[in-house]
Amino acid sequence: MNVTAGRATVTAIGPPLWVRFKVDIALLVASGVLFWLTSRNGYELVLAPEGVPTISVSYWAFAAPALLWAGAALLIWRLSDLILGRGRRIIRTILRPYAGSLSQTVANSVSRQRRPLARGIVLLALALAFAFSTATFNATYRAQAEADAQLTNGADVTVTESPGNPVPPAAGTTLSAVPGVAAVEPIQHRFAYIGADLQDLYGVDPSSITSVTTVRDSYFRGGTATELMNQLRAQPDSILVSAETVKDFQLSPGDTVNLRLQDERTHQLATVPFHYVGVVAEFPTAPKDSFFVANAAYVAVQTGSDAVGAFLIDTGGTGTAAVAERIRAVIGTSATVTDITTTRGEVGSSLTSVNLAGLTRIELGYGFVLAAAAGALVLALGLAERRRGFAIASALGGSARQLRSFVVAEAGVLIVGGLLAGSLTGWVLSEMLVTVLTGVFDPPPTSLTVPWTYLAAVGSTLVVVVVVVAATTSHLARRAPLTALREL
Repeated sequence: MNVTAGRATVTAIGPPLWVRFKVDIALLVASGVLFWLTSRNGYELVLAPEGVPTISVSYWAFAAPALLWAGAALLIWRLSDLILGRGRRIIRTILRPYAGSLSQTVANSVSRQRRPLARGIVLLALALAFAFSTATFNATYRAQAEADAQLTNGADVTVTESPGNPVPPAAGTTLSAVPGVAAVEPIQHRFAYIGADLQDLYGVDPSSITSVTTVRDSYFRGGTATELMNQLRAQPDSILVSAETVKDFQLSPGDTVNLRLQDERTHQLATVPFHYVGVVAEFPTAPKDSFFVANAAYVAVQTGSDAVGAFLIDTGGTGTAAVAERIRAVIGTSATVTDITTTRGEVGSSLTSVNLAGLTRIELGYGFVLAAAAGALVLALGLAERRRGFAIASALGGSARQLRSFVVAEAGVLIVGGLLAGSLTGWVLSEMLVTVLTGVFDPPPTSLTVPWTYLAAVGSTLVVVVVVVAATTSHLARRAPLTALREL
């Protein structure tokens, strides 16, 4: 028994009422049910008839994360209290190299202090979860905004040829010679009739299209991006179509799709057979509605023309505006040159790609300060309450190392418990937020974008702050015991 516990009035303290009624479990179950219900639809981007984008809002989408937040806090308290109460042997084993013969006493002290420590772990975990989920959501948002800019512009720089001005793929050699250009990829743009519907058709080289632009798995259904590009290369008459077309024409994989394309040899529409192999929802430079993606070599043979609709240019992600200016100087007004820097600004003004840079800095700064302050405050207040106990233990002959072992044990429990619980809660909360708000992302993300640098900085700062507070407390505990007792 430690000094503080010896001075206290002995009373039986049972578990809180919410523990007996399992409120934490109920909140988490309710969160899971609401998450399942809302994530089926989420936020759906709707295009009004006049072309104005609007978004449907379901406030129930935010109930699941809110219930998860509350339920996780209570569950963390329950588990911390349980582990610290029954895990004395584990704590003793961990502390034995440092505390020596006092390891059992320190483990018992930690166990008796489990309620204050559990509250500290909860506060620390919630602060870390806030920082984790906010940073991850914002990082994912920025990554998808960049993906949207890539989809809209096509690549770092795009040269779109004028309609009616046939340009062969060999014209890309001139563009390759421009300083700053790393790679050039031609892409065909035609128009094709399927039944009475007129849609865009993009002819690509499946073996090299991914060298200049990003082609994600989320753009397709029926296979990954790599699998479907390989199929276009292995089976040149393969074609990717939109989900709407699949539904309208009741297509199944392998079905023949007859398109009518302009034949440059006869200047008439000619029927060209393709085989449906997968669904495409997004593609660089393609519109938001229905379109086709096919093998450029096959289209050229069938139509008698290899004319290029645009050249996608990779600059290595740097100097895009400067490279675009150099290309304009070379080609003049014969084609339109756009760069991703300009497109990124235009995309950033749209409904689902609002620039969150300013708000993000505020949120991340707040999360950083909150996590650091929580770690310092929780440990400092807990140890301040025990200054008298440390002073008495010192007066009874306790060495500096022995007193320090109590401080180190509590600091270690807070750091390990807070980091583990906060990271897990933050990860689950991030997954939930991104899933229920999938409609806000354009295109939807296939996975979370985790800002590891920021999270490492938050975690490191937390550890440093707790260590500094623990070291300060240990130093104060080594003061002359009579002087310390008089101050108390």
